[in-house]
Amino acid sequence: MNYELREMIPGDEPRVLEIFRQGIDSGMATFETEVPTAEAWDMEYFNTCRWVLENENNEVVGWCALKPVSKRECFKGVAEVSIYFDNDYQGKGLGSVLLKKLILDSEDHGFWTLQTNIFADNEASVKFHQKNGFRIVGVRKKLGKLNGEWKDVIMFEKRSGMM
Repeated sequence: MNYELREMIPGDEPRVLEIFRQGIDSGMATFETEVPTAEAWDMEYFNTCRWVLENENNEVVGWCALKPVSKRECFKGVAEVSIYFDNDYQGKGLGSVLLKKLILDSEDHGFWTLQTNIFADNEASVKFHQKNGFRIVGVRKKLGKLNGEWKDVIMFEKRSGMM
């Protein structure tokens, strides 16, 4: 199967949000419980460093983007990674293609630290981020509740080799 990696465009929002909904429904990817509007999603993420992976039918099967961790000037080079795949395309080794592109693009845009927070029980995502050069910063016990259940979160970071 052939895939195309390309920058996200405004017409991708419906599919991006559908894939995000799958992540919400899994209970393993986010504390979010509702899919945002396209406008709300767009405002939450940086306008740069947005990528999608398409299958041979030109259908978006995965996406990644960065969002700010703070509005403070001193943290302008620190961003949180979001990466999601359609359920039918998870576990096929495609995530590394997206994440590696995101890492390179983030460095081109002056980011010096990427971080992400993974549910401790999401072993696949933990291994994936470690395989792609992220290191564990710490574990935040009972950080928040999802569907009435406390969730521990592992915080990862990847420092740019360019800075």
